[in-house]
Amino acid sequence: MTRIQAPFGRWDPAPLKELVAMFSGLESRWWVAGGFAIELAVGHPFRNHGDIDVLLLRRDQLVAQQVLAGWQWWAADPPGSLRPWVSGEVLPLGVHDIWCRPGPDDPWRVQVMLDESRGQEWVSRRDPQVRRPISTLGMASGEGVPFLAPDVQLYYKAKAPRPKDEEDFDTVLPVLTDQQRQWLVDAITQTYGPHPWIKRLQT
Repeated sequence: MTRIQAPFGRWDPAPLKELVAMFSGLESRWWVAGGFAIELAVGHPFRNHGDIDVLLLRRDQLVAQQVLAGWQWWAADPPGSLRPWVSGEVLPLGVHDIWCRPGPDDPWRVQVMLDESRGQEWVSRRDPQVRRPISTLGMASGEGVPFLAPDVQLYYKAKAPRPKDEEDFDTVLPVLTDQQRQWLVDAITQTYGPHPWIKRLQT
């Protein structure tokens, strides 16, 4: 597993099974996100992961403090810096990234991402015109693990693809449905304009 030496301390991401055990008792919706979401969509491991992400709706953000009780929670506010996330504090729009670790001398273990919603719709934090029913935001693995749908995860990765994002795209592309491909084409076009992934999604 890749180890990230971040500006604010090193990462040693929690194993997927550990993350699932932490969040599985929640009544609120949650999804495994990031590279692990792509891996769950493909159905097998295919690359190393330097961190592990879980997605919550902003309206449910405080459940992260319940699940990770006793941990340290640090919010990226503004982006590029971290500050303590106080117990019971509702993070405002624009703050959507939380790093979590068991204690001050421990490595970071979990990254919590916050996304927007209105009623029963998910609303992209990148472009409020990109939205879909919350009920279609995620999928579930054969073991019942909820994960962010690959077309939504690729939409986020499309902003400025890194080598690992290109690898994720290449690997998951064959399993995308026609509906997922079309949604991703429309979302990328709406938010980013012309993009090298579009042609491949349409072939």
